Amino acid sequence: MPKTYEEINEKIRKGTVVVATAEEMIGIVEEKGPAKAALEVDVVTTGTFGPMCSSGAMINIGHTNPRMRLHRATLNGVEAYCSLAAVDLFIGATETRQDDPLNAEFPGKFRYGGGHVIEDLVAGKEIELHATSYGTDCYPRKELQTAVRLKDLKEAYLLNPRNAYQNYNVAVNAYQSRTIYTYMGMLKPNMANATYSSAGRLSPLMNDPLYRTIGIGTRIFLGGGTGYVYRHGTQHNPDVPRTAGGVAKCGAGTLALQGDLKGMSSEFLRGVSLRGYGCSLAVGVGVPIPILDEEMARFTAVKDEDIYAPVVDYSRDYPNCVAETLAEVTYKELRSGRITVRGKQVQTASISSYPMARSIARILKERISSGQFMLSRPAELLPTAVG
Repeated sequence: MPKTYEEINEKIRKGTVVVATAEEMIGIVEEKGPAKAALEVDVVTTGTFGPMCSSGAMINIGHTNPRMRLHRATLNGVEAYCSLAAVDLFIGATETRQDDPLNAEFPGKFRYGGGHVIEDLVAGKEIELHATSYGTDCYPRKELQTAVRLKDLKEAYLLNPRNAYQNYNVAVNAYQSRTIYTYMGMLKPNMANATYSSAGRLSPLMNDPLYRTIGIGTRIFLGGGTGYVYRHGTQHNPDVPRTAGGVAKCGAGTLALQGDLKGMSSEFLRGVSLRGYGCSLAVGVGVPIPILDEEMARFTAVKDEDIYAPVVDYSRDYPNCVAETLAEVTYKELRSGRITVRGKQVQTASISSYPMARSIARILKERISSGQFMLSRPAELLPTAVG
């Protein structure tokens, strides 16, 4: 018999809820079958942790005396966007310090950017704020130089337009005679290595492939604290090839996420430097999947050998928008350390962290089991078709 969100939340309140991580659910379904597993398990927890470039923070510094309308601003030398309102700022994860040589010294090191500012804020460090303005009758102040801490800010929240991709490319350098530097990391020539970025069987949208439980208002683990899905993410594209079990075989769904930075941890929000490419932010995301029925039990028992990803050349095809797949490989093969691409054995490495994804799923399980985290029914589910 199908369960409801209300029934599951009542179990959480009473302390009788049964929660399993996505890893644990695989064994439960294998042993008991999806029908019985659906009766016994109420929630499955997922997790992922890796660079998510489409991330940033919205900050309100509070009014100065005399008042000031910020026109240009930097945080630790990283430019923040001010054209919102008087003292609102948005800092993007990929913005670099103004004095960064970028790729003028190739490959650039990109030591510090917006993602590092966000990590430092959450870690409680002082951030140097410098702002200028042209002055108006109602906002006469023209310059501000001060140190700020997260606890002193009026408001600060993570605002990420695209996170937690549902599957993604495996990157190789198939043609260049030199090493190339990409957002998927360093790729050696002649397919000497391959990189990927997904938690596979633990990844949130792998466990709800048809978006039956995730949508606007879904409460999640975000950056160590609590966040919410506020819409489908940019580049959300559910109309892709899928396995018989519904699992997307390439990049598909995405999530737009937000949450209060003051409740987050620098353990789960970390600035990233990608040599030769730029800066980013590694974000920890965990989504609870309610087991409403037998189908959801099957979905949340997905295995790495059931998840396929396309191998794409990042030296020629990807930059030139050539839609060619060199091979399809499973996440079981990727995690083995080697894949076969056109008859060649290629060494693999992940730029996301599986141990951190596992930790996130376990922490979320503990929070639900102890009554600290309730499920929220989404007001609107993610789109299942482009349009």
